[in-house]
Amino acid sequence: MSTPAPREPRGPVDSSRIPRYAGPATFARLPRLDEVGTADVAVVGVPFDTGVSYRPGARFGGNAIREASRLLRPYNPAQDASPFALAQVADAGDIAANPFNIDEAVETIEAAADDLLGTGARMMTLGGDHTIALPLLRSVAKKHGPVALLHFDAHLDTWDTYFGAEYTHGTPFRRAVEEGILDTSALSHVGTRGPLYGKKDLTDDEKMGFGIVTSADVMRRGVDEIADQLRQRVGDRPLYISIDIDVLDPAHAPGTGTPEAGGLTSRELLEIIRGLSSCNLVSADLVEVAPAYDHAEITSVAASHAAYELTTIMSRQIAASRG
Repeated sequence: MSTPAPREPRGPVDSSRIPRYAGPATFARLPRLDEVGTADVAVVGVPFDTGVSYRPGARFGGNAIREASRLLRPYNPAQDASPFALAQVADAGDIAANPFNIDEAVETIEAAADDLLGTGARMMTLGGDHTIALPLLRSVAKKHGPVALLHFDAHLDTWDTYFGAEYTHGTPFRRAVEEGILDTSALSHVGTRGPLYGKKDLTDDEKMGFGIVTSADVMRRGVDEIADQLRQRVGDRPLYISIDIDVLDPAHAPGTGTPEAGGLTSRELLEIIRGLSSCNLVSADLVEVAPAYDHAEITSVAASHAAYELTTIMSRQIAASRG
C-alpha cells in the first residue's frame, strides 16, 4: 500500500483579492489551526503579563503583532524561501492563562505547549511577558532533552526572585538552569546592556553557563561575526530562541515594558536571526511587546518580522527533513 502524498500547505489569504486590512488578524493572514487540522509550525499567543516588574501591557502584544503582520508576504527573499508553501504554518490562537495566579498560569502554559508539541508541531509563541519562557522550555525539553538557548534581551533574566516570587519575567532562565532543562554548554545572551544591581549579577550568570554578547559587541564586531560565534556555540544541538523585543533600542521598539538605551537596530536583529538559519531551531518565542507604549506600530512591526524570520527557518528545516 503506497503512502499518500503529503497535503499541500494552505497559505495566507490572497491579498490581491481581499485587502490586507480586511478580515480576521491571524499571524501573516494564515489559516487558523482549526481550519487545517494539524500544523508543522503553530503560531500561538500567550496574553499574560502578571510577571512584569515595571510597565504592564504585554498581554496585548500577541494581537498587536498579528495586526502588524498583515503586511508580511509569502516569499522571503532574505532566506530565498516561501515558508508557508514549504510547511503548514497556522495560527493556533491563544493560551488563556490565569492573570491572578502566576503558578497556575505557568502550569497552564506548559500543559498547552505539551499538547501542541505532542502533535509534532514546532511553536512560534507570541507573548506576553518573559515569564512564559520557563513553561515553554519545560515542554520543549520533554521532547528534545536539555536544549541550547539563545536569549536576545537587554536584560539577563537570570535573577533569583522579585519580592520573594520565583516566577517573574526576570527569573525564567535561572529556574530553567536549576531544573536542568537547558544545555549549559550552549547558552548565550545577545544584546544585553544597561545598569545591573551589582557585579554579582554577571558572576552568577557566568556560573550558570551563559556567554554574553552585548549590544556594543554587535555594533563593534558586526552581525556576521556575531552570528558565526553563536552558530559555533550552539552547534547541532536542538535550539530554542527567546527574543525579548527590548533587545532593540527604544528608537526601534518603544512599545515595551523595560526599555534600555543603546540597543540593537531592527536590521541587526533580523540579520543575526537569518545568520542562524543552519541551526536546529525546534521552537521560539517573542515576548514583551506592550502596544500601549508603541508609536505607529514600530515595535509590533519589528516583532512581526522577527517572528517571520524564525518561522521561515523552521519551515525550511521541516521541508529539508522531508527530502
